[in-house]
Amino acid sequence: MQKESAWKTYGQKELEELNRICVRYKECLDIGKTERECVSLTVTMAKEAGYRDLKEVVKEKGTLKKGDKVYAVWMDKMAVLFQIGEEPLSHGMNIIGAHIDSPRLDVKQNPLYETDGFAYLDTHYYGGIKKYQWVALPLALHGVVALKDGEIVTVSIGEKEDDPVFVITDILIHLAAEHMEKSATKVIEGENLDLLIGNIPLKDRDDIKEKEKEAVKANVLEMLKTQYHIEEEDFQSAELEIVPAGKARDMGIDRSMILAYGQDDRICAFTSLFAMLDARDLKRTGVCLLVDKEEIGSVGATGMQSRFFENTVAELIALTEGESDLKVRRALAHSRMLSSDVSSAYDPLYADCYDKRSAGFFGKGLSFCKFTGSKGKAGSNDANAEYIAVLRRILDEAGVAYQFEELGKVDVGGGGTIAYIMANYGMEVIDSGIALLCMHAPYEVSSKADIYEAVKGYRAFLANA
Repeated sequence: MQKESAWKTYGQKELEELNRICVRYKECLDIGKTERECVSLTVTMAKEAGYRDLKEVVKEKGTLKKGDKVYAVWMDKMAVLFQIGEEPLSHGMNIIGAHIDSPRLDVKQNPLYETDGFAYLDTHYYGGIKKYQWVALPLALHGVVALKDGEIVTVSIGEKEDDPVFVITDILIHLAAEHMEKSATKVIEGENLDLLIGNIPLKDRDDIKEKEKEAVKANVLEMLKTQYHIEEEDFQSAELEIVPAGKARDMGIDRSMILAYGQDDRICAFTSLFAMLDARDLKRTGVCLLVDKEEIGSVGATGMQSRFFENTVAELIALTEGESDLKVRRALAHSRMLSSDVSSAYDPLYADCYDKRSAGFFGKGLSFCKFTGSKGKAGSNDANAEYIAVLRRILDEAGVAYQFEELGKVDVGGGGTIAYIMANYGMEVIDSGIALLCMHAPYEVSSKADIYEAVKGYRAFLANA
């Protein structure tokens, strides 16, 4: 069943709100290019909206009541916002959950080296990427370096107009005859995704005679020490990410789309956050959950498979209903969740990868996937029909454009989200999000109409589910 483009339904008022949301969204993408940056931005926006740090509430031995708003952060790479509803927390929550990590290149722990007059940073790619897409692009360096004295040095190079940028080199077409015969998975090897960062040798000095053979590397280290107080060994306790440089941009003559890095899954994270910050007078406690490590299996202390969310819910139960492991379990089991993650939009240039009747389309609103996984639904959460019926009613009553889709043809591929992890608690979960073109590429494409409809849909879910 094909639905009409949402663009045809908008009046002037809707278009003005759509543009306001999309301007705000692009600003958030520009600020939040890493998980840490996303969490920092989330906390800033939450505080401006009246949210308090849950740690402070616990420390003060306070209590929480209807309308109170709190947030919690874990390792600066996960964040969760709660707005306490009218019903007891043990009756369940309305949860919107998205991930804030994106495919990228990570700098290794012993990365800096020189060869034949060039200085490089050695990298290890993160998440599912087509390696050949990352060469000959302007790249930026973001992250933190933790020093032994406890100082955390923040690094961001390549985003300001007067900043330098970096690049991973590619072989010129004139010498690439043999190179071009390789398969797409082999044409650029992972170990060759090294970042070119310098070419000027350090001038000869008596105190660096022993480093003359690596004078370019020595010059880079000299600059890092001067500008950031970083020694070479400090790379061992650093988290540095390489991402495409530059801002999110309107795309198309009609400005109907957005081209930007990291829209998987920050397009869902920020639309969820916008809806959460707009929420008022909730019947059930509303939650916006932003997690790390989804692109590599939701593992580790900051992934959805950690106990961070469960532990935080336990703290809230203690503050609202008194400590009770049983009530924590009830709160989780009785909750409803939108696992807010992107999906693939139908691309006419690659039509053979899609079942058109079951594809998501630009401009047709919030996308729902009853199940994800691959082939025989392996590894998926499969949402209940009853839950879907409730969501259809809520969205129809709120005038939200939405569509149901699958990632692609049954045997072509597949993918997963955090949905199955949350479903382990017994709660109702469905995948919902925004369909993208060029998903997992350095620059991804989204529809402004779908961003607007997602915010509307998430608002309606928080208020009514």
